Amino acid sequence: MSKPVTIIMIEDDEGHARLIERNIRRSGVNNEIMPFTNGTEAVNYLFGSDGSGLDHKGRALLILLDLNLPDMTGIEILRRVKEDKYLKCAPVVVLTTTDDSLEIKRCYELGCNVYITKPVNYESFANAIRQLGLFFSVIQVPPAAT
Repeated sequence: MSKPVTIIMIEDDEGHARLIERNIRRSGVNNEIMPFTNGTEAVNYLFGSDGSGLDHKGRALLILLDLNLPDMTGIEILRRVKEDKYLKCAPVVVLTTTDDSLEIKRCYELGCNVYITKPVNYESFANAIRQLGLFFSVIQVPPAAT
C-alpha cells in the first residue's frame, strides 16, 4: 500500500493560498496540505535540520511552488529540490504569475512537472489536481535514493 501524499504549498499570497486549497478540496483531494508563506520556512522543512532532505526519505510529497517569494526565488527552491537525492522524485507544480517563456523553459529544464500561470483557470487546475490524485492512488512514487 502506498503512503498518502503530503502536499507542500509554498505561496506567500494568503488569498491565492486559500483559493488553491479550496479548489484542491473541491476537486475531491483530501490529502494533508502543509502551507508555507516564504521560501526559508519551506526549505527548512523540506531539507530538515541537517540540510540533506533525509527526513523525507520514503515520503510521498507533491510541491506546489510560487516563483515570486519574499525571501528567495522559487527557481532556487526548485533547483535545490531536484538536485537532492531524497527529494528529486517529488513532483513540483509551479503556480506563478510569471508567464515569461524563458522562465517557463528554465523551470521545465530544472525538473518541474507542471507550470501553471496565475490567475489560474480553477476548473483546469482542479482537474489537474484530481488527475495527480488518481496518479498517486494508482502509481507508487519511486523510492528516493538510499
